[in-house]
Amino acid sequence: MAFDRPVLARTPGLLFWRMLGSGRGASTSLGADLRRWALLAVWREEADLDRFLDVSPIPARWRREARESWQVRMVPLASRGRWNGVEPFGPPSGAGRPPAPVGSPAPAGSSGPAGTAGLSGTTGTSDTGRAGGTDRAGGTGGPVAVLTRASIRPSRLVPFYRSVPGVDRLLAEQDGCLASVGVGEWPLARQGTFSLWRDEDAMRGFAHRGRAHRQVIGRTRTEGWYSEELFARFAPYASEGTWDGADPLA
Repeated sequence: MAFDRPVLARTPGLLFWRMLGSGRGASTSLGADLRRWALLAVWREEADLDRFLDVSPIPARWRREARESWQVRMVPLASRGRWNGVEPFGPPSGAGRPPAPVGSPAPAGSSGPAGTAGLSGTTGTSDTGRAGGTDRAGGTGGPVAVLTRASIRPSRLVPFYRSVPGVDRLLAEQDGCLASVGVGEWPLARQGTFSLWRDEDAMRGFAHRGRAHRQVIGRTRTEGWYSEELFARFAPYASEGTWDGADPLA
């Protein structure tokens, strides 16, 4: 991953990117899966992403070395907050054709305005699925992807991680959650989640109706857990590969 950074910095059309480690399974608690990681990428145009996949040595190495990989292309529907002082996903897209995709495939992840995101795990064989249809770009129905990211204040790390098990249990029980993974830039302090939902109703049910999640949201505000945070919602329109043996959007 470290050697990929200089190459990504010189990649034409790549507007914003982050290499992300992942937690174990679907949990967002302490602990990391050192074999699974993600690239989040925002592209100027979909053609830039396709060129990257075709000619860059980075995805070529992923294809050689990953036992399993998954990628999703998405358009942003809504985004609030900043990531290292930047608004990576810009204003939400209007209905109709998707703008350049967001994201990029790597062994584990998600993505932004023109894009693709990649998830790579450790087991399984490659399979291809399509979550297709530009009607989803306008948020009119179908699956929804959610990305959260926060910089946790050092003084708030203990209450943050104490709150995680209750939210994890709620997420595991939530009807309509197709897949989820905890991701992070740094151990402990810069953490996030990427999740896929059957539709917006399922996503909102978890966000607003689950008591454990509502309590955590309230505490983050009143106790100032985060020095910076971002929440973004996307419409997936194409996916490829497998995540834990299946394409959750197939």
